[in-house]
Amino acid sequence: MNSRPIFPFPANEPTCDYAPGSAAREALERHLADRTVVDVPAVIGGRKIYSDDVETVHAPHDRSRVLARIHRPSAAQVAEAIQSNLEAAHDWARMDFADRAAIMHRAAAIIRGRMRHRINAATMLGQSKILDEAEADSACELIDFLHFNTHSAQRVVQEQPLTVASAQNRTDWRPLEGFVYAVSPFNFTAIGTNLTCAPALMGNVVLWKPSMKSAWANHLFFEALEEAGLPPGVINFVPGDARMVTDAVYGSRDFAGLHFTGSSEVFRSLWKRAAAGIDQYRTFPRIVGETGGKDFVLVHRSAHPEEVAVALLKGAFGYQGQKCSAASRAYVPASLWPAVRGTLCDLLAGWRVGDVADAATDMGAVIDETSFRKLASRLAAAKGDPGVKVISGGRCSDEVGYFVDPTVLQVDDPGHALMKEELFGPVLSVHVYADADWSDLLHVVDSTSDYALTGSIFCTERAALLQAQDVLVHAAGNLYVNDKPTGAVVGQQPFGGGRASGTNDKAASWMNLVRWTSPRVVKETYAPPRQR
Repeated sequence: MNSRPIFPFPANEPTCDYAPGSAAREALERHLADRTVVDVPAVIGGRKIYSDDVETVHAPHDRSRVLARIHRPSAAQVAEAIQSNLEAAHDWARMDFADRAAIMHRAAAIIRGRMRHRINAATMLGQSKILDEAEADSACELIDFLHFNTHSAQRVVQEQPLTVASAQNRTDWRPLEGFVYAVSPFNFTAIGTNLTCAPALMGNVVLWKPSMKSAWANHLFFEALEEAGLPPGVINFVPGDARMVTDAVYGSRDFAGLHFTGSSEVFRSLWKRAAAGIDQYRTFPRIVGETGGKDFVLVHRSAHPEEVAVALLKGAFGYQGQKCSAASRAYVPASLWPAVRGTLCDLLAGWRVGDVADAATDMGAVIDETSFRKLASRLAAAKGDPGVKVISGGRCSDEVGYFVDPTVLQVDDPGHALMKEELFGPVLSVHVYADADWSDLLHVVDSTSDYALTGSIFCTERAALLQAQDVLVHAAGNLYVNDKPTGAVVGQQPFGGGRASGTNDKAASWMNLVRWTSPRVVKETYAPPRQR
């Protein structure tokens, strides 16, 4: 009974071939065509709770289509969920790491197999993602998080101090004392998996509040966890009102940590609340968050214009720009701008916006009316701004769904709000600079925005590239050279940024997982002295 498996460095999950006429494509299309309205319950201590407080979810690209009814728990039920977490904590923490890991691997296998097409369809419909974006998210990245977290956690728990002839020394990698509050966003189904399962793998219990917009797909993953053998109460699924759930969490003495992905504004408010309540908590809560971005693409005169144009297209408009890593501001030298602009406009001319179930669609709708109104307002203002020129796009329509065309704006002032503020939509702001201003521009790129999540540099002149990397050393937690600033792959580019973009704890790496531990170091002396 002393055996323990070794989890090898995993391979990234390969994409499924959804070729037309394939069995996989036919299965996916059956799920996409299914008009059944799904009831999504809260799940507390293994018990499903269907309430009278229901939020209806519509497809963003087809406002008339009802997808799901999310049953929101009451304040009393959230308090019950916290108590359920605490009751499950002892046995879960004492379960062997290998057994916790086996549950995660089994959940990954369930998603990879019989649930893959269903969760991809839910992500496509609920979050308006085209198939390529959904498969990369709710299948591949989700599975990768479970596998790579296991390997990274194994690295942590195997780290032990020196034992000597007179005494044994060991580190007990304990979970935090209390429960972890996981708050996941709408834009990636897989993020909910990581925010909950990374702390759980380290022995923590978790209260999970998903976004209403992704709760359907998130609940499908939660069902996979339950089927995989996750004990009741280890992770409780509470798709409740954000303010109400947060009030309950922050009012509990046993609040031990926050694992968050969302806006910088909300993260700051949650950090302040934790600080304000610090005297009441049993421990100092761990605060881990990945937030917004105003991600740059910096182009040197030595770059290839077609490579830049393709990167801007994919980096700015993939998933409607609703990625914290999306290319949002670009700096292009005057010598290259005509070629970059021409290629980019040609590519956008064939870009199709519409129903994500149509295989020919390149981009769906933005997530909801609030996002649509914000973007429509900013684009209307840009059209009337003499310092801004609309190069492509700019059209908005909410007749069928919340559609915003991919838009390229040329901005004269590099300090303009369009170059500073996160819009979280398919809008790319471009500043064209004089080639000779390269060195000065580096400091502009570094200082313009409060964010520091991702960025990319297109440059083939090595000295200029090294100069840029030096000046921009704190401007991005994930830096891409001659590539778009999106598409981090689990295990290859651990993800996270600094400044207003978060705590840079690098998802699915040991750097994140160690935050969910409170290690105890034990010394056992073999033969204590009996005399002074």
